[in-house]
Amino acid sequence: MTTTTARELRSTVGQDGVLTLSIEEVEIGAPADDEVIVRVEAAPINPSDLGLMVGPADISTLRSSGTTERPVLSFDIHKAALASVAARAGQSMPVGIEGAGTVVAAGANAKAFEGKRVGTFSGGMYADYRKLKAKDLLQIPEGASAADGASMFVNPLTALGFVETAKNEGHSAIIHTAAASNLGQMLQKICLKDGIPLINIVRSPEQAAILRKIGATHVLNSRDEDFRDRLVDAIAETGATIAFDAIGGGTLGNDIVRAMEQAAVRTMTEYSRYGSNTFKQLYIYGALDLSPTILNRMTFGFQWSVSGWLLMPFLAKAGREVGTRLRQRVVDELTTTFASTYTRVISLAEALDPDTLRAYERKATGEKYLIDPTKG
Repeated sequence: MTTTTARELRSTVGQDGVLTLSIEEVEIGAPADDEVIVRVEAAPINPSDLGLMVGPADISTLRSSGTTERPVLSFDIHKAALASVAARAGQSMPVGIEGAGTVVAAGANAKAFEGKRVGTFSGGMYADYRKLKAKDLLQIPEGASAADGASMFVNPLTALGFVETAKNEGHSAIIHTAAASNLGQMLQKICLKDGIPLINIVRSPEQAAILRKIGATHVLNSRDEDFRDRLVDAIAETGATIAFDAIGGGTLGNDIVRAMEQAAVRTMTEYSRYGSNTFKQLYIYGALDLSPTILNRMTFGFQWSVSGWLLMPFLAKAGREVGTRLRQRVVDELTTTFASTYTRVISLAEALDPDTLRAYERKATGEKYLIDPTKG
């Protein structure tokens, strides 16, 4: 393969406080000995991708320009977010954490990948082609599609990372919020296979039905009047002392840690003004609610921790052996435990259609968009 021109979706923060999304042309040269060229055929839109695309932007200020083939969207950045994105001002940044496609050219040391369908977690996947290191590829199993392999990293490894974290820290049961998401469904399937009790927290009967259909036992609707009481009962039954929260803002995290303490107090034989001796861990890994996290620490006792959880730091700390083991499990169970479903498949240009962007930017549970650059 000689040098070719390809399209890439880019996000740029301007010095004027305007965020711009555009489709730019880039030159893709021939691969080096340890590189391949992948024709991208599927790349999911994850919440983490939206953080780079439009995270600091005020969506209500959206302006559209450009052409049908080369659309351009502009947004004003929230004043409160300007300082947090100052370091990327003036940089045109490629978007798309993960994706899959077919290897159309390979260097001398990567010929085994030629013609193969692969997945990668290398970034910049909202593009026609990507030049990648062979070491960063996972071959998609025979019979699986690019769509099957497009989401084989972020959600599967995050779900497996939750379980690994819980085991390593001595917890025997888990609580998860926004639990009907693709990630949440994967986590439920893992816990069923591995015999780990899981308490799923959702926001509607429809979301609860999704999880019960795949075998979930404990599904609680946070909007029910008796939610807090039922949460304490479920924790008392399962012994859950670790939670992973995708919401972030508001009081749900507070409700979870308080319920853990209330469940622990039920088994205390002696009063202590410091609360129970049960250690309670809340990890916040998402920001579906951008408002401040509200915690009333006086309801938790003194044995608790609230902190952040991110996939890449987890993998770095876990080490290569653990990372390899988790990736292999994803490959082995790609179309079962780690199967993803998509609401809609869109082209690269459609990703910058104003109405389409407003739809996927909502991050609604049960709705997931997939970009297929071969569609235009």
